[in-house]
Amino acid sequence: MHSRGAVERVWYGGDALAGMVRAALSPVALLYGGGVALRGALYDAGLLRASDLAVPAVSVGNLTVGGTGKTPAAAWFAAQLAARGARPAIVLRGYGTDEPLVHGELNPGIPVIVSADRVAGVARAAAGGADVAVLDDAFQHRRARRDVDVVVVSADRWVAGAPRRLLPAGPWREPLSALRRGTLALVTRRAVSRDVADTVAVELVRRAPHVPVAVAALALGELRRVDGNERQPLAALRGARVFVVAGIGDPRGLGAQLQAAGATVIMRAFGDHHDFTARDVATVVSEAARVVWIVCTLKDAVKLRPQWTRALPPLWYVSQQFVVESGEPAVQAVLGSLLDARYDHPARTARTVHKPPTDS
Repeated sequence: MHSRGAVERVWYGGDALAGMVRAALSPVALLYGGGVALRGALYDAGLLRASDLAVPAVSVGNLTVGGTGKTPAAAWFAAQLAARGARPAIVLRGYGTDEPLVHGELNPGIPVIVSADRVAGVARAAAGGADVAVLDDAFQHRRARRDVDVVVVSADRWVAGAPRRLLPAGPWREPLSALRRGTLALVTRRAVSRDVADTVAVELVRRAPHVPVAVAALALGELRRVDGNERQPLAALRGARVFVVAGIGDPRGLGAQLQAAGATVIMRAFGDHHDFTARDVATVVSEAARVVWIVCTLKDAVKLRPQWTRALPPLWYVSQQFVVESGEPAVQAVLGSLLDARYDHPARTARTVHKPPTDS
């Protein structure tokens, strides 16, 4: 079985073998959970100290591994801050080569800083002229003291009443109770209905009453050719057989979206952040020999583009639209607090942001 499929089966499968593997991994998950709880308690008690950042910052993170829409959400917040006159930079660890490239494509004018040390990364961003930082995937990186924590939860991956197993027995990095550290809970949805997402939002309010909740749709947009500027409407896939190449956290969600758009989907899933090789490309081309449309995501396109020559069949990626569907006031409050914090933030670098004068 493909390694990704094996992991998915262990985490989400209802068969006897999956249950046996989860049971075998439970002691490791208990040790992991104990380590997470101890580390959190040390930060809460001040025995582990968080470091101030050079500029105000928002962390866009999650409680589970992959597939929540965290990177599109981080890109959207960065774009919104820039549209309101801020000078944001995106700071991330960069688990895969795709994340910095994706941010560069989505927001070409916004600097992207890759640093495992988020404190140092924000300092670099500030030295380059940024007055606010968006930390992609830093909810568990408590050493960096930020102003706002946006916690992304996938409605597509949510199973009401199901046990929330910690790594490695399940996909959870932290228990759901960690949501209480957040400033805003952001429920994202791809293939599930708005009603399902709203149900998840209600559950999050119940678990963390003081944390505002918003819902956002990650909707499919137009098709764009990977090796050029050609574009086609999503409707072009209606009634067509589509070979999908996906090295993302939730390939099933993407497949369901394309099926909802009227396509017949043949899926070739790789691991999240997969670095495609020439052999992978040859395999995809061979398996898709009788299919007119070969489609991937932007996350895959930025890595496949250098290897996808003009001699190969056309490769398209499907763009994504981030649409806030509910909780808009809470989202705007987060953006407003970050914009205001630029003026109130202590000067920790040589660069100072001057507050515009107010009418007397």
